[in-house]
Amino acid sequence: MQIRFYGAVREVTGSMHMLETEKDRILLDCGMFQGRREEADRKNRLVPFDPGIITNVVLSHAHIDHSGRIPMLTNRGFAGHVICTRATADACQYLLPDCAHIQESDSSYLNYKRLLSAMTEMSGQDREAVKRRLKKNGQKDQDAIDDYMDRYGLFRVKPLYTAGAAEQSLSHFFGQPYRHPVAAGRGMECVFYDAGHILGSAVTIIRVQENGHTYNICYTGDLGRFDKPIVRNPELQFAEKHRDIDLMLMESTYGNRIHEPVADMAPHLKRIITETVERGGTVLIPAFAFGRTQELLYTIHELYNKGEVPRVPIYVDSPLATRITEVYGEHPEVYDKQTHKDFLKEGENPFMFDHLHFTESVEESMALMREQKPHIVLSASGMCEGGRILHHLRYKIHSEKNTILIVGYMAAHTLGRRLLDKGRQYAENGRQGEPPMMRFMNKEYPLKARVESLEGFSAHADKNEMLRFLKDSNLRVKQIALVHGEEEQLSAFGKTLENAGYKVFVPRAGEGLRVRK
Repeated sequence: MQIRFYGAVREVTGSMHMLETEKDRILLDCGMFQGRREEADRKNRLVPFDPGIITNVVLSHAHIDHSGRIPMLTNRGFAGHVICTRATADACQYLLPDCAHIQESDSSYLNYKRLLSAMTEMSGQDREAVKRRLKKNGQKDQDAIDDYMDRYGLFRVKPLYTAGAAEQSLSHFFGQPYRHPVAAGRGMECVFYDAGHILGSAVTIIRVQENGHTYNICYTGDLGRFDKPIVRNPELQFAEKHRDIDLMLMESTYGNRIHEPVADMAPHLKRIITETVERGGTVLIPAFAFGRTQELLYTIHELYNKGEVPRVPIYVDSPLATRITEVYGEHPEVYDKQTHKDFLKEGENPFMFDHLHFTESVEESMALMREQKPHIVLSASGMCEGGRILHHLRYKIHSEKNTILIVGYMAAHTLGRRLLDKGRQYAENGRQGEPPMMRFMNKEYPLKARVESLEGFSAHADKNEMLRFLKDSNLRVKQIALVHGEEEQLSAFGKTLENAGYKVFVPRAGEGLRVRK
C-alpha cells in the first residue's frame, strides 16, 4: 500500500492525494489550484491519471481547493462515489455549479477580448459592424463570438468543465454522518471525525486490511481553530481501533505562525467598524462564501445584539454566500454548544437579523457599489481574484475613509495578497507620499483605502493549534507526511515536529510513500 501526492504539495491549493492498495485506488480530495490565471489553468487541466482507475473519492470538505476538480473526474470516466459528510454534500450542490459558472463567464470574457484584439486590423466600418453583431440586447452573443473565432482561426479558451458537468457530478456524492463507518473499497472503510474547519469538514480515518495487516491512515484535511464560533472544535477523542496511525497526512498552512486569540476577534472587529463608520466610510470585506462569511455574520450579530457598534446596514453581496448561509441554517446538529446557548435557545437564527440584507441581482449589486452612506459589505471572491468584490474595490479603493478588511488566507500572487502587502507597507510608511497603485480589471487604482487584517478569523489552525491536535488527541502517530503548506511554513513546521519526536516526510509533487508495518 502506498500514498502518492499530486496536489497541495509544497503549496496550499489543489489538494489531491491517492491511496493505492492491491485492489483499489482511493483519491483523497480533488481540489482546484488557485493562483495566477495561466499557471492555475495549466495545473488544473492536468489530471495525472485516468479517472476511470479511481474506485472512490474521499472528500475532506467542500472548499473548491479541495473539491473543485471533481466534475473533471466524473466527466472523464470516474464511476465511483464521492464520500463525504452530509453538510459537505449539501454545500457542493451550490459550490461546484457556481465554480463552473465562473469558468464559463471568464472563458467568454477572454474570448471576447481576444476577438476584439484581432479585429484591430479591420477597417473602422467593418469593425463596428462586427461589434454590433457580438452584442444582442446589450449582452454578449456567445454564438456570434464562437462563429467569428472559428472564422478567424483564433484559439478559444474553454472552461475546465461546464455547469452541466458540475450538476451531473452531484449524483456521485454520498453524504455520511460523523463517526459512521462506510466502505471505501475492498477491505477498506473510512470514518469521519469533526475537523472544526468549516461546516462539514472532516478528519478522515481510513482503515485498510491488506496481506494480513491492518493499517490506519489519517487524513486531516484542513484543521480548524479551537474555540471558534458555530462549528465544534477539532475532534481529539478517536475510537480505540482508530488510534494507532501508520501514516498521517497533515496540513501545514500556518506551520510557523501564531494567530491572534479567537477571543480578540470581536473587539478588533468592533474597533474597525466603529472607526470606519465615524469616518463616514464603508467596511469592505472580501470573504469566502463558505465559512468566513457565516463566521463574520455571527460575530457582527453578537456585536449588534450587545449594542457595541453602530448598526449600519450589512450586505452579503454574493448569491453563492446566500445559498451557503441557507445550508448553515439547515445543519444545526453540527453547531457547537455556545451557538446553541447564544442563539438557538433564544429562538434566533445566528445568520438572520435586522439590518442584514442579501443582495441577489446584478442591479442591486451595482446600486450598492455607488452607495455613499456608511455600511458593511461581504462579497466574494475571498482572494479578490474574481466576482463582485472587484467591482466594490473599483468604487471604494481610492477613498481613505473606507476600509478593506482582510480576514483570511491570501495565496501568493493573488490580488488579495497584493492588497494586504501593499496596504501594510503604505501604513508602515505613515501613509505618506503617493499611494501604491493596484492593477485589476485592466486598470490601475490608487490604494488610498485603509487595509486592515484579522488573521484570527482564519479557519485554519495555527502552529500551536496543530501541535495541540497532535499532543492532546488520543492518536498514536507513527509517521507524518506534511502537505497543504507553502515552502516556508511547511519547512518550519516539519522541523518543529521533528524536534517534538515525530517522524516527518515532506513529499514533492508526484512522489509516493510506501506504508509499512
